[in-house]
Amino acid sequence: MSDSEYALQARLEAKPKKADEVAEFLEGALPAAEAEEQTTTWFALRLDETTFGIFDTFPDEAGRQAHLDGEIAAELLDRADELLVEDPQIDEIEVLAAKHS
Repeated sequence: MSDSEYALQARLEAKPKKADEVAEFLEGALPAAEAEEQTTTWFALRLDETTFGIFDTFPDEAGRQAHLDGEIAAELLDRADELLVEDPQIDEIEVLAAKHS
């Protein structure tokens, strides 16, 4: 499981009239996530009409930090006032077990 022991979980609450833009932003971020060599998995999620999430995993702390310092996080924080009710809630988490296909 060394590929995905370190993880991030982010929760995003879109402004009511900005939910479609948040969805588009997340869908458009996939190529940047794919380009991150140390990002093992990356999921963009829609939890309800205005609530979104990101879940991603990394082999080590350096990979997790590289992602936090990367393009997706920078652009999201730059656009947070425009798109989100509040700053994203980002939690560093430890993956205890995982199945990869």
